[in-house]
Amino acid sequence: MSRVKSRDQIAKMRRAGRVVAEMHEEIRGALRPGVTTAHLDEIARAVLQRRGAKSNFFGYMGYPAAICASVNDEIVHGIPGAYRIRDGDVVAIDCGAVLGGWHGDAAFTAGVGRISEVAASLIEVTERSLLAAIDAMVVGNHMGDVGYAVQQTAERAGFSIVEGYTGHAIGRALHENPDVPNHGRPGRGAKLRPGDVFALEPMVNAGSGQTYALEDGWTVKSADGSLSAHFEHTVAVTSDGPEVLTVP
Repeated sequence: MSRVKSRDQIAKMRRAGRVVAEMHEEIRGALRPGVTTAHLDEIARAVLQRRGAKSNFFGYMGYPAAICASVNDEIVHGIPGAYRIRDGDVVAIDCGAVLGGWHGDAAFTAGVGRISEVAASLIEVTERSLLAAIDAMVVGNHMGDVGYAVQQTAERAGFSIVEGYTGHAIGRALHENPDVPNHGRPGRGAKLRPGDVFALEPMVNAGSGQTYALEDGWTVKSADGSLSAHFEHTVAVTSDGPEVLTVP
């Protein structure tokens, strides 16, 4: 099956992406000390229900929630629960929606209350690495150009790319081939074509890029306990340049 999507298919993905953007907006508005991560999941579910969409996370390989909520040294796949957010926490929210059979997927990281200088820099650099990757999503560039943009942005700031985790193609399925590594060499890898759609998702640690997984089978943490940040957008390659689909 070709990874290239038609204009009509991208339009359908754009509608799913807008639902994801709404989930992000409402969760951002609720992020404050004392709120549980389970409550953030409830907010996301309410948006999905209101928009007639479904979670593409819930039930995926047994995942038990509509969002991933990863706090501080948790990198990705944190399961929402009874944890109450504290002043100074760094919270990464990853969520998606499927609407009409097409998927959207995006993540953001936010600091709650008064955060450290390291945390503020990490969040800013990780978001900037995503923007650099988006800028590289132009026809004729290579997959290596996208990964290189992420890697250079993060490492020049003194941070580390998370090892072993990548972005991915997306469309009728949440995860399609190929993967999109957050590192690479310019001019290497497959060429980008109009209609390619990828979920770009830099994951960056303040310390080592090494990781380990908790016994819950999902939550991934930094091996050295350092802070982590995660940003993601679903992005289409078009003849007019990259289009971010997971925006309002």
